[in-house]
Amino acid sequence: MVTLSDVARHAGVSASTVSYALSGKRPISDETRQRVERAIAVLGYHPHAGARALAGKRSHIIALVVPLHTEVYVPTMMEIAIAVTVTAREHGYDVLLLTNDEGAEGVRRVAASGLADGVILMDVTLDDDRVRVLRALDTPAALIGLPDDPAGLSCVDNDFALGGALCADHLADLGHRDVAFVGYGSGVYRRHAGYAERTLTGFRERAERRGLRFLHRPCEGTYESTAGTLSRILADRPDTTGFVVQNEAAIGPLLSLLRAGGRIVPEDASVIAICPEPLADQHSPRLTSVTGPKRELGRAAVAQVMARITAVAEGGRPEDELRLMAPDLVVRESTAPAPRRNSHR
Repeated sequence: MVTLSDVARHAGVSASTVSYALSGKRPISDETRQRVERAIAVLGYHPHAGARALAGKRSHIIALVVPLHTEVYVPTMMEIAIAVTVTAREHGYDVLLLTNDEGAEGVRRVAASGLADGVILMDVTLDDDRVRVLRALDTPAALIGLPDDPAGLSCVDNDFALGGALCADHLADLGHRDVAFVGYGSGVYRRHAGYAERTLTGFRERAERRGLRFLHRPCEGTYESTAGTLSRILADRPDTTGFVVQNEAAIGPLLSLLRAGGRIVPEDASVIAICPEPLADQHSPRLTSVTGPKRELGRAAVAQVMARITAVAEGGRPEDELRLMAPDLVVRESTAPAPRRNSHR
């Protein structure tokens, strides 16, 4: 396969000069450019997608960085990814899928090569290394998630802090005073996943404002870990009557364990799940839930990255955009007024 170095040797110039001739990033003389072009024609060299993009021809590819963490609820991630793919095709773009296993280095590789015209990041952490890479390379990008410092970025996300607040308000309005927040596994909080930390912050602030006594307990989501989590909650706060669950895997085990322990939902204990509506509907009783839009996230992220790609192509500076989508609290069968007298004291 003919390489860029082969072209450079044939034209009698440096490899960097060939790169500049392809990219147009630096001026070179017409004579040198013609020598490079003749060498390319003679050798049959085909620049990779990044070189073509740099030369002013877009690759018409968007890189979508999708996490593969074990605790991620795959149906939600895939619904967002599908929305990104479908919307990108409406703009004449294909989507290149990157796994989070590659982390910041994978983003750097794709962004620096020019293989993709823009990048969409999912599962953004508060101090995300991938964001620093995109800033350093000045790559057109959109984030489905919100870092601690969104300056200079386009971000779209569900308003997780509001979602947490809605849960606290609902339980307080029903008269509950001792409540527990069952979260994701400890690893999610250690890596500072924005969706987990912002939900907990919103819940905590509103719970304090409403005078709720609350506990937060991470949970790995297995039956055994959920049993341990519930046992510790009730040991510390035996009068707990309200539960908020932000952990799709823990919902079923928690309902079973409450039932096995003689706590009927919702008569003795109210449960709110932060989860997709189909998941809330499949449990018995049907769960009161807080749900944010998913397809809309994917569509909005594509619109944001396309706006930044266009601005760069036209020599302008992309406008930053921060868009938070309000979640909905849907009351179903798993929440009710707090019992007047807690029989489990």
